[in-house]
Amino acid sequence: MRESLERIGRFDRQRAYDRFRSTFRPEHTRLITVGGALAGCVALGMSEDGLLLEHFYILPEQQGRGLGQAVLRQVLQEADAAALPVRLSVLQKSEAGRFYARQGFTMTGQDEWDVYYERRPQGIAT
Repeated sequence: MRESLERIGRFDRQRAYDRFRSTFRPEHTRLITVGGALAGCVALGMSEDGLLLEHFYILPEQQGRGLGQAVLRQVLQEADAAALPVRLSVLQKSEAGRFYARQGFTMTGQDEWDVYYERRPQGIAT
């Protein structure tokens, strides 16, 4: 996240750590491994009427190989099976926004620092 925070002039190591720590819920967090080595994590928890993708991090050396897309695809399959939307936010000017848009998320709003996205459940028979 450092690169995205620096891009908007907001990187502060302690503030980034405090923000992550204040929203970290271990019971919602899954570790991502490749060949037995830690490659990242994803945290997905319930919100009012859907799922909130709270944290999704892939180590820089593991990025660009399709790992993030594969992990997100699994998360979205679970959300679809439960017929729940998935919501998330990314920092303004973050490359993550384009990644999520390619995965079917649409922008629902923004503020000074964040852009908000949602993906409605897919493939639900009515």
